[in-house]
Amino acid sequence: MTIIIIALTVLISWQAFNNPALKAQLLFVPAAVKERGEYHRFLTHGFIHADFQHLLFNMYALYIFGGSVEYVFSEYLFGPTVGKVAYLLFYLVAIVAASVPDFLRHQDNRMYASLGASGGVAAIIWPYVMLDPWNWFIFPPLPAILLGVGYIAYSSYADKRGEGNIGHNAHLWGAVFGLVAYSVLVLAFEPALMQYFLQELMTPRGPNF
Repeated sequence: MTIIIIALTVLISWQAFNNPALKAQLLFVPAAVKERGEYHRFLTHGFIHADFQHLLFNMYALYIFGGSVEYVFSEYLFGPTVGKVAYLLFYLVAIVAASVPDFLRHQDNRMYASLGASGGVAAIIWPYVMLDPWNWFIFPPLPAILLGVGYIAYSSYADKRGEGNIGHNAHLWGAVFGLVAYSVLVLAFEPALMQYFLQELMTPRGPNF
């Protein structure tokens, strides 16, 4: 399912790179949602990107984190078939949920627009963190738990500063959604996974590279 999401996102983003009219129809524009009821924009903006670098970064992150999260949904939470569907819904709902705060903030600003899969990708980070909190990354050289906490902290800080054209608010709320929604699912369907996370969290380990 992760590969299918990546392939579909790459295809639609590539089409939007060369078709400004298509891009305009898929962008998240809060004012258009409020004034014209174009609710599809909550979701469709997650399948287009500003440029190839933006697309590459998001799809690489989804590839790195998504496979492990998809495996847990399929093998531990819901079973092979339902698990893949649940994983897809988790990703799609995250894109929508991460956009709601921006809608509330910018619904009367006709100049505001955003795009990208960052909200969905950010949501995938926390299930991965909770699978192996002390798995170290080569870059940045941090364990997953510090990367997850740092991601939320930096996104909140950068959003308050209004740095650049990056949608830090979507990053923040996508990550928060991922943490909360995944925790609820685990506690409801497989509490042993939460116990495993807490046990792992209490036994830190150094880098293995």
